[in-house]
Amino acid sequence: MATTDRDADSPIKTVSSETSPTDLPCVVDPPLIDSNGTVGGKVKEKEDEGDVKREKKDVKREISELEELLSKLNPLADEFVPLSLANGPASEGILDRNIAAFGPHQQQHYQAGNGGVPNGFVGRRKNNYGQGRRRMTSRTSMAQREERIRRTVYVSDIDLQVTEEQLAALFVNCGQVNDCRICGDPSSVLRFAFVEFNDEESARIALNLAGTVLGFYPVRVLPSKTAIAPVNPTYLPRSEDEREMCTRTIYCTNIDKKITQGDLKLFFENICGEVFRLRLLGDYQHATRIAFVEFVSAESAIKALNCSGVVLGSQPIRVSPSKTPVRPRLPRQPLN
Repeated sequence: MATTDRDADSPIKTVSSETSPTDLPCVVDPPLIDSNGTVGGKVKEKEDEGDVKREKKDVKREISELEELLSKLNPLADEFVPLSLANGPASEGILDRNIAAFGPHQQQHYQAGNGGVPNGFVGRRKNNYGQGRRRMTSRTSMAQREERIRRTVYVSDIDLQVTEEQLAALFVNCGQVNDCRICGDPSSVLRFAFVEFNDEESARIALNLAGTVLGFYPVRVLPSKTAIAPVNPTYLPRSEDEREMCTRTIYCTNIDKKITQGDLKLFFENICGEVFRLRLLGDYQHATRIAFVEFVSAESAIKALNCSGVVLGSQPIRVSPSKTPVRPRLPRQPLN
C-alpha cells in the first residue's frame, strides 16, 4: 500500500511500506572546521584531552605501586640503619626512640641482633672502591717507573776492572747519583751499566760524557730504556764487615738447571780461586737458576767477572758484582 501527498507533479516521492531502510536517504553532518581551516580540529582536541587523562592515571598508578612497595620494606634492615645510629653510645637514645615506633615483632627482632645491632649489622658493607684504588695505584706506579727511566742512562763498553764506585765517580759532576748497577754482557768481554740520577736534567748532562776513557776503553752513554730494579733493603749490607764481604762476592745468573752447587763451585775454584761460601737458588717456574758466590779474596771475585759469557752446561752464564752479602743460614729450631 502506498500513500501519496499532493498531486503527481509534486517533488515529494511516493514511499512504499515495503521500502528497505537502506533505500532511505542518509543525512550527513557537515565536517568540523577549526579556526585554522583544518577539518577535524575538535576531534583532535578531544583525543589530546583523552591522552592527558590516561597519562595522569598512569602516573597515579605508578605512585601508588611505589608507595605499596616502600610500605613493605623493613626500616630496621641493614641498608636503612645509618652508621651514626647503629654505633656509638650518643646515638642509643635516638635508635631506641626509633625502635619504639615499631611493633613488638620488630622490637624483638632488634633485641635479638648481635650486640643489640639490628639484623646483626656489624659495620660497613664491602664495596668496589678498592678496585678503583688498585687501578689508581697501577697508573701511579707506571708513571713513577717512566719518570725513573728518564732519570737513568745506559753505559756500555765498561772495562772489567772498573768498579761501580769508579763509574759513579765519573758522573758525580753531572748531578746526584742515586744508584749505579754494573752488569755482565755474555756476548762481550766488556760490561754495561745503568746509572740513575736524582733528576732528568742530570741524566741529559751525563750524555755528554760519551767517549770518556774509563780504564782502558772509552765508554758509551745513551738514554736508558729501562729503570734499575730496586734491591730489597733487608738484603743490603748492614755493617762494615758485610760491605767487605760484598767486595769478595759475585752475582751469577742464567745458570743451567742441570748444574749442581758442587759443579758451580768447582768451576769457579779452577779458574778464579778458593770459594768461601756459595748459595745456588732457583725454582720450577724459571728455566735457569742464580747464585751468589763469595770468594776468600777480592782478587778472585774480580777474576770471576771475566767468566761472564762462558758456557756452563748449555747456557752462557752472566757474572756481575754482588750488592748483597751471602749471609750464613740460621740453624733450624728443633721441633718441640
